[in-house]
Amino acid sequence: MKYNKFLIISGVFLLVLGMSSCTKKLDEVVPQDAISKDQALKDPNAARTLYHGVYGRFRAFNSTFYQLGEMRSDIWVDGLFTESVDGGLQNLYRHNISNLNVPFTNWAGFYGLIYNFNNVIKIIPQTPLPEAEKTRIQAEVLGLRAYVYYTMLRTWGDVPLNTEPVETINNTAETYKRRTGADTIMTQIKADIEQSLSLFGSANTLSSGKRVYWSRIASLILKGDVYLWSGTHMGGGNTDFTTAKNALTEVRNLQGASLDLQGNYADIFDATKKNNNKEIIFAINYELQQAENTQFVGAFTVNAIQAATLSFAQAPTPTVSSVYPFVNGANRIGINQPILTQLTTPPADQRITNTFRVMYSNAAPFATRGIFLTKYVGTTAGTAQIYNNDFPVYRYADVLLLLAEAKAKLGEDPSAEINAIRLRGYGAGYTPHVNGGVTANMNAILGEYLREFIGEGKRWWALRRAGDSYVYANLNPTYFSPGSTAKFLLPLSLGMLQADPLLTQTPGY
Repeated sequence: MKYNKFLIISGVFLLVLGMSSCTKKLDEVVPQDAISKDQALKDPNAARTLYHGVYGRFRAFNSTFYQLGEMRSDIWVDGLFTESVDGGLQNLYRHNISNLNVPFTNWAGFYGLIYNFNNVIKIIPQTPLPEAEKTRIQAEVLGLRAYVYYTMLRTWGDVPLNTEPVETINNTAETYKRRTGADTIMTQIKADIEQSLSLFGSANTLSSGKRVYWSRIASLILKGDVYLWSGTHMGGGNTDFTTAKNALTEVRNLQGASLDLQGNYADIFDATKKNNNKEIIFAINYELQQAENTQFVGAFTVNAIQAATLSFAQAPTPTVSSVYPFVNGANRIGINQPILTQLTTPPADQRITNTFRVMYSNAAPFATRGIFLTKYVGTTAGTAQIYNNDFPVYRYADVLLLLAEAKAKLGEDPSAEINAIRLRGYGAGYTPHVNGGVTANMNAILGEYLREFIGEGKRWWALRRAGDSYVYANLNPTYFSPGSTAKFLLPLSLGMLQADPLLTQTPGY
């Protein structure tokens, strides 16, 4: 049995195909394959390297989490520039999906993560680390594993379940796996969450620095998220909605100096204000010279040639390139025009002004040309643009809107949570939400999701969690209609099916 190579090399687990057309082979900040089981069992520092490597690998998935959670929603459409249209992203927002046209070719990268999680969960208890540290690490990694399986369940439905390290690449029983039913996957997700909460105990502490490690509070939010999904799509109904409400209420009751909405929305994403950011609960960590974040941001920026022809006003003004001199990318996608009109119509919303800037041609008739996503613009170092913003996975706004969802689905009044979000966005003159029926309340919640989380990979999941009717009501029927039911889930590539004889195609493809 060898643990000296933390890499999975077979059918289900490592088809080294890209997660999407935009995703490169993943780089690990901490090379786990350099750490043997024997080293970890003897040396506390080696054990910690194994643990930190989990977060290093997780970091490379920000683009994947974003694309899965937002690119199929109603926000993004074809870019307004002719160059570098990304076919993979285009297939996602057009729902141009079939067994021969698979935007995400497989789940291989996720199972690389799962494999690393399983190694840590099994090995860390045997290491010479202090007991409290071992318990905390276990709690964190169980929460991360639950989050990744939840992402896969929402994306593909039935997926292979593996909770043990692969011990040898020659054992086909370990390396080839059938798809496990979604109900069983959900049972495992909920079990991991409960075990994570149990191991954390009563410790509701958040980091005094950057909040880039999983916490008990993150597990509680994930619990609310998961039970809202199972209540809506897996028969849990009001029982699950109540469980979600209770978990999220527990987090809301922790509101205080270290956990709250930031008054200034821009501060959430200010790369110079990462420490003690009271709104962030869990974020993916980025610093200087970390290319993974650049890869994500590049889809929403323009190159220097394009930027020189654009301005931020419908009149001759300084060009985009003179305001953001270090732009790069190709502006592969842009905001749907009706959505853009909705978002920029008064009253002013600080969330919008601190998320993107509208770009116009700098020559008559000064036509709208798209948007420049500023939420992750980062900082500058010399002559380089450094995209060093952390990527939020959960923040306090998630707590409020998820709790509002739970209340709405239970027929309760979600106004307090909706209005807390609106107050921060619009200021004291906001129009308060007045409790209505379930549909009116859910539409109000989805309206705040639209404004609050652009670029954070939340909108598609919010529509799906609300229910199928809300998806049909908000998406372009040309791309998604009641006849598109199979496209709620993604297919597997033919190459993947051929590589693993036990796999079957996603139903409907």
